[in-house]
Amino acid sequence: MLQTSDEHTADFEVAVVGGGAAGLTGAVTLARARRSVVVIDSGAPRNAPSDGIHMFLTRDGMKPAEFIRTGRAEVASYGGRVVDGEATRVRRIAGGFELSLADGRTISASRLLVTTGLVDELPDVPGVRDLWGRDVHHCPYCHGYELRGRSVGVLSSGQLGVHRALLFRQLVTDLTLFVHDAPEPTPDEAEQLAARGIRVVSGLVDLLRITDGRLAGVNMRDGSFVAQQSLAVGPRMVARSGVLTSLGLPTTQHPMGVGEFVAGDATGQTEVPGVWVAGNVADLMAGVIGSAAAGMSAAAAINLDLIAQDTRKAVAAYRRSLEVPATAGATA
Repeated sequence: MLQTSDEHTADFEVAVVGGGAAGLTGAVTLARARRSVVVIDSGAPRNAPSDGIHMFLTRDGMKPAEFIRTGRAEVASYGGRVVDGEATRVRRIAGGFELSLADGRTISASRLLVTTGLVDELPDVPGVRDLWGRDVHHCPYCHGYELRGRSVGVLSSGQLGVHRALLFRQLVTDLTLFVHDAPEPTPDEAEQLAARGIRVVSGLVDLLRITDGRLAGVNMRDGSFVAQQSLAVGPRMVARSGVLTSLGLPTTQHPMGVGEFVAGDATGQTEVPGVWVAGNVADLMAGVIGSAAAGMSAAAAINLDLIAQDTRKAVAAYRRSLEVPATAGATA
């Protein structure tokens, strides 16, 4: 790191922690604004198991790995840097922040944009994790269209099982709601499910039966078997906020009870001055394009904050330049 005699000079104006859609878009935005920016990424995107991303105009079906490669190249084309590594801790220093990486390196920056995403805590049912992103999904908008013509089961979770079943019914006709360990549908909910032709199976799900690497169906605890080609689940989503805990930033419970996120204002600015969040770490429901948009908004806010700082320094220097030097030999 660079040092001056009176204050710390950061390695970069902005460090972006996390190199998914939000982080890479934020980095490109800042680099195009001629800011020095670095992206620190561990290379473990949430959507890695997916066959492709959807609802991102002009990028429909692109493989997640290709999306990341393309985004990194765009960052580099504008002079930004991408560092492979995991940021584990951050601390305040004069003039900004110092990030510690798992391999012992340190990187300092005046501002931070944290876009570390979230972790999906999947239902504790054998087979769910094995098929995650292939035959087991959670978002009807991200992957539901690809399930048309298939038999789909919805594994109930908390109070949202019926809600999820009605969402997927818009996409498929052969649909089964597995109540599992959630409350049985209320009379009103049961009527809605019946009216939409959604079968309801009570009892605990024991495991997913997998044949030749694909979902064959659901084994129930009572010994029965229900053939299925795909399964929709509702994971608990928890922000990857570890790097922020050292700054005292807490997570907030989502009002729908689906997980925990790190709160920020409309631009992603947190309660810690100089730190912004964007993407799934701040918005559990955001898709890829929404995360990218949030990364751009946060980056624009960071750039404005830096402009204000640059202007204050320029005004101070300008005022000093106008000061009349004392006359040589003058007496008090």
